[in-house]
Amino acid sequence: MLNRISLSMLVAALFMLPPFAEAASAVAPVAQAENVEQAITAFLQSEMRERNIPGLQIAVVRHGKVVLSRNFGVASLQYGVPVTGASLFSINSATKSLTGVAVMQLVQQGKVELDAPVSRYIAGLPQAWQAVTITRLLDHTSGLPDVLNQATGKLVGPQPDDPEAAWKAVQALPMDFVTGQRFRYNQTNYVLLAQVIERQSGMPYVDFIRQGQFVPAGMRHSGFGDAKDVVPGKASSYYLAGQEYRNVIEDFPVSMRAGAGINSSADELGKWLIALQSGKLLKPESLARLWQPGTLADGKPAPWALGWPAIRRDGHRAVAGIGGARSAFYVYPNDDLAIVILTNLAGGQPEQLIDTVAGFYVPALRQQAGGAYAAYLLRQAIGSKGFDGLGPQLSAIRQQHALPNPDEGELNAWGYRLLRQQRTSDALAVFKLAVQLYPDSANGHDSLAEAGEAAGDQALAISHYRRSVELDADNRHAIERLKQLEKNEKSPALPQIR
Repeated sequence: MLNRISLSMLVAALFMLPPFAEAASAVAPVAQAENVEQAITAFLQSEMRERNIPGLQIAVVRHGKVVLSRNFGVASLQYGVPVTGASLFSINSATKSLTGVAVMQLVQQGKVELDAPVSRYIAGLPQAWQAVTITRLLDHTSGLPDVLNQATGKLVGPQPDDPEAAWKAVQALPMDFVTGQRFRYNQTNYVLLAQVIERQSGMPYVDFIRQGQFVPAGMRHSGFGDAKDVVPGKASSYYLAGQEYRNVIEDFPVSMRAGAGINSSADELGKWLIALQSGKLLKPESLARLWQPGTLADGKPAPWALGWPAIRRDGHRAVAGIGGARSAFYVYPNDDLAIVILTNLAGGQPEQLIDTVAGFYVPALRQQAGGAYAAYLLRQAIGSKGFDGLGPQLSAIRQQHALPNPDEGELNAWGYRLLRQQRTSDALAVFKLAVQLYPDSANGHDSLAEAGEAAGDQALAISHYRRSVELDADNRHAIERLKQLEKNEKSPALPQIR
């Protein structure tokens, strides 16, 4: 097996990336950039190195046209195949966005009502499921038990590789919560939606998507498939295990392909977004309803619209498709802008890059959502200044470029990347910055405590695990680590955690 250093050398050779200093010199505010495309290219190449992303595609849709289409890196590490415009990437759970469009197409045809209970379309469901509406399935506020164990990635039940057995098993489980009371991402919702689409359209789910969306949008190469299928042009999918790349073995059972399973390219998804916004797929009023964020029973906003995560609601609002922490697209309806970034690294988190790219086209967006750009500029500054004084370095960057702070998720992901690289002291500096910026985050204190353990600083670890439990009494990870540290230290001064 190739080790990570060998892979990095292979990736760098195939990227043909410029040296670090050259990439850093290209960093500039959009007003000073000689060319937006060059600035975006420098940003993406830098982030690919930072995140160890082997291959990436980007497409930018502006005013109804694809104005930028670029391919970077390697589609297959095993065979040294570069990414091209014809490469297809798994979009994973971003498939749910197309399922939302499919449901709205049936609504337009008078075959589905969003407020109707699912039992109107599917007979024989458990009594507790029958009153759940189509809307509650689409925006993940149903309260149904999940057919997929999110902790293990396996189907529920005694036969985790048998979709039919899992479907029987999940129907015997109790509800997770009263419908509408809260949000919980859930694959059961989209198994049911696939069944609704098939019954009301009179054709298999994949055929309805193909005929209703792929064909009118001109997506000639997009389709469904997983590791068991032969998909021409498919980019291999990877994850990082410590310092080594491993193959992702994708398994999307046919019954669950309304929730995941599409392979596409950035260019073809760009065509789909153009078709969606130009009225080829939905009427304007249907599109507006599709992107309307959900509401919980107490009137508070839910995190999703109808199959689409709602990223922001005010100003430069955005809705999205996000899948597998490796593929994402954002639509900015108020700015007539959409951006697609696909990668072949699970954990590459391209959704963290999109707002920065959008800021090159809509500079005003930077003031609202430029935290990722601030983190990028901070990483460039570290190249010459090191990790000492991250707080002051960030303050200077924010003041110079009028940027907000990086969000907690961006800093957390950065810290864990450093831990994987065994750069423990650097990771500590990043996690300390995160806690400084977000002192009331239980997750932030938990992460800093983990880094403290990795550095052998048990006092720091204990202190921040304690703070994490104070902020979130249900944080089982922090509780268990405190118990273990208490046992190791044999210190009677530590509180008993039960």
